[in-house]
Amino acid sequence: MDTLFKTILTLHIIAGTIGLTTGTINIIGKKGGKIHLIIGRIFLYSMLFVSASSFVMSVLHPNYFLFIVGVFTLYMLSSAARYLQLKNLSKGQQPALIDWLLTYFMFLFGIAFLIFGLDHLIHKNPFGIVFIVFGGIGLRFVRADFQNFRGKSKVENIWLLAHIQRMTGAYIATLTAFLVVNNKVIPGIIAWLLPTIIVLPLIFKWVRRYKIKTAV
Repeated sequence: MDTLFKTILTLHIIAGTIGLTTGTINIIGKKGGKIHLIIGRIFLYSMLFVSASSFVMSVLHPNYFLFIVGVFTLYMLSSAARYLQLKNLSKGQQPALIDWLLTYFMFLFGIAFLIFGLDHLIHKNPFGIVFIVFGGIGLRFVRADFQNFRGKSKVENIWLLAHIQRMTGAYIATLTAFLVVNNKVIPGIIAWLLPTIIVLPLIFKWVRRYKIKTAV
């Protein structure tokens, strides 16, 4: 069992390093174009492996950290990829079954995270803040899914904005994992939340920049 865990952990670290590197390149580089697309695919597949391996390791050696990162990253990556197939949502396109399954997946875990977070805080465990923050962010995206899938978005290119938001959200999860694992100086709760605080403003900036027009 230990050999299996160590093997998965090694592959997890390799994939995570690739994800962090390619994610950073796309974060600071020019958006759109062939290079952005290729690097984005490498980021997507490497981080999907990270998500899957997180689940496996959290089962072999129960770990809140791995489980939260796995759930959040899986939803962000998968929904970001799916939105590229939903370019006509504002024109009446209907989401596929997989889109609804991903949304309800995050909905259930988002609620669970909030409950666990409140329970931790009641028992004076500050880690509950992490559960609540990630659960709240996840549910915020779930709410957006419901609006978008029901044709209630007022943005013509909502598919692009959703893709940007979720890929960046997956990058935040990647950066958070790296900081939490390697941090020796910053207090634990701050290390968990710092990437979100730093990168989140970029999401708002890009949404304002790439929003095209209001759908009629």
